[in-house]
Amino acid sequence: MKESCPNPLNGCVRKALDKYFTDLDGHAPGELYQLMLGEVERPLLEKVMDYTKGNQTQASQLLGINRGTLRKKLKQYDLDN
Repeated sequence: MKESCPNPLNGCVRKALDKYFTDLDGHAPGELYQLMLGEVERPLLEKVMDYTKGNQTQASQLLGINRGTLRKKLKQYDLDN
């Protein structure tokens, strides 16, 4: 029986975090939550907006957030053009 493939996004995040902690070389990490959120949230919003052809109502439904929150996040990442 073939084993199921682990979540590829999860694996990428783990590898990125391993590299981040290794690269710290003893220095204290800072604002890691915001760093990771920004690294994931921006491309997520870009791809969802591409997928919905810029339709914010569809995008907000797909993401499970209200349209006002989506608009705020698009502005935050300068994706509201």
